[in-house]
Amino acid sequence: MSPENRNLILAMAVSMAILVLWQSFFVEPQMQAEQQAQIQSQQLNSDGTPHLDQIERNGQLQVELPERPPEDVPRIKISAPLLEGSLTSRGARIDDLLLKNYHVSLDEDSENVRLFNRVSSQTPYFSEFGWVSQASDQPMPSAKTIWTVLDPELTPQKPVRLSWDNGNGLTFLRTISINDDYLITINDTITSNLETSISLNPYGLVRRTGTPATQGMWILHEGLLGVFDTTLKEWTYSELQDDNKAGFNYDSEEQGGWAGISDKYWLSAIMPQQSETVKFSMRALPGSEDRYQADFLGGAIIVPAGGDVNWSGYLFAGAKKVDLLDKYEEELGVSHFDLAIDFGWFYFLTKPFFYAITYFNGLLGNFGLAIIAFTILVRLVLFPLANKSYRSMGKMRELAPKIQQLRESAGDDRTKMNQEMMALYKKEKVNPAAGCLPILLQIPVFFALYKVLYVSIEMRHAPFYGWISDLSAIDPTSLFNLFGLLPYSVDFLPSFLSIGLWPVLMGITMFLQMRLNPPPPDPIQAKIFQYMPIFFTFLLATFPAGLVIYWTWNNLLSILQQWWITRNMRSK
Repeated sequence: MSPENRNLILAMAVSMAILVLWQSFFVEPQMQAEQQAQIQSQQLNSDGTPHLDQIERNGQLQVELPERPPEDVPRIKISAPLLEGSLTSRGARIDDLLLKNYHVSLDEDSENVRLFNRVSSQTPYFSEFGWVSQASDQPMPSAKTIWTVLDPELTPQKPVRLSWDNGNGLTFLRTISINDDYLITINDTITSNLETSISLNPYGLVRRTGTPATQGMWILHEGLLGVFDTTLKEWTYSELQDDNKAGFNYDSEEQGGWAGISDKYWLSAIMPQQSETVKFSMRALPGSEDRYQADFLGGAIIVPAGGDVNWSGYLFAGAKKVDLLDKYEEELGVSHFDLAIDFGWFYFLTKPFFYAITYFNGLLGNFGLAIIAFTILVRLVLFPLANKSYRSMGKMRELAPKIQQLRESAGDDRTKMNQEMMALYKKEKVNPAAGCLPILLQIPVFFALYKVLYVSIEMRHAPFYGWISDLSAIDPTSLFNLFGLLPYSVDFLPSFLSIGLWPVLMGITMFLQMRLNPPPPDPIQAKIFQYMPIFFTFLLATFPAGLVIYWTWNNLLSILQQWWITRNMRSK
């Protein structure tokens, strides 16, 4: 076996070893922890706090609710800089939200993105906060409760108030406020006229009816998620539909946490006060329709006789902007709120890459130019290593005639040929595997940048120059209609055949870059490398245009660097 083939096999073996180690030391311990948490969640709290499953059996959390109640009650208008919609006085549910700054598509007449749907619609999607009690003689506000509306409109300048008297000594006053972003605060004051104290438990939930269309990409989580005891937990819709995973309960051992439902770019998340220790739950609800719910149940709060108590919870409903999630993580103390964005395994690279590209965008005013500037930055960081590698590759090119002579003199004696080649490499101080190192280092960089472009809403509908109107989407042009010059559409072609102009440019630069590399001495490898530019052209045709732009400029910079090194070596 030639050294080149041995190095190729060694690189594949190292990659497999990394995956096995990751599975053994990260994935499997996490799965075991989840299984242990499920076992623990089946036990009752020692302090007598009711579990959600107990409450559901008592009918107090109203899991099974009347479907699509009529719109015969007052609604409160919501008007904020980034959100508009309404909430219903029936159950004080927030069930009607539009994102004012985001549209479904790039079309000028495109509708705003709708996050929440009214409970009377075909696919209700809403958030609800309330209270439960083990005292059977004390009615609690439920989804059927008609609250008295004290204010007509919710704005950042003026909260709204709703009140409800249970007719048995307890009065609930709810104040709902909204800020200039996507945060809604629920503050409840419970006043008691009872002669004895009473114990109540707050809860919050977000519920979605109907399984939404998802991207179906393994690199992106869409479904239910949350952070419990500083650990991110995720469930897809299909996992929750599975009979073996129909529900998940988690008793937090640490204070705080959050739970919600995530789309690619949008998030609805409920958060208790971060000083509380609560129980979280994720589930697919029973019934004829697909319904999914993330909720929490807070610990017991004692309302003293003749006194009152206050409690607050939060709802984030909007776009998953990194700066906002970081802001609320700091202001509210919400642990790992930024993990709502699926930055993936390379989080330690992905998030810094995002900040770097955002910084360059602030300087240059265009995310496409920011990606090019980021490409230059990456090349500068890797320059010393790449410089050493390209020098080694240049020496390999100079040794190519000698290697060919060794092949001819050794004939079929592979052992002798390999020994003489290794002696030649040692004599000339050449490492034949050195050329692979920059490529290996580019793999995590490439993947992390892919995640930034794919999951960051800041990149959504971000234009570049020319025909690229969305850096997070594939190049809209196609080789098969001469990039729009021929008067017919190629939308019927699969994505890997819709080869745009930028993927073609990437393929050309990759071909030129490989021409500067020394030819592999092994004929099989030579054939593989010969067709690699064509393969990568088809492959990258399905990737976001911003990533193809990065790869193209990376190739151009590599060509310049290799040319400069080769020229200097020849002049010596």
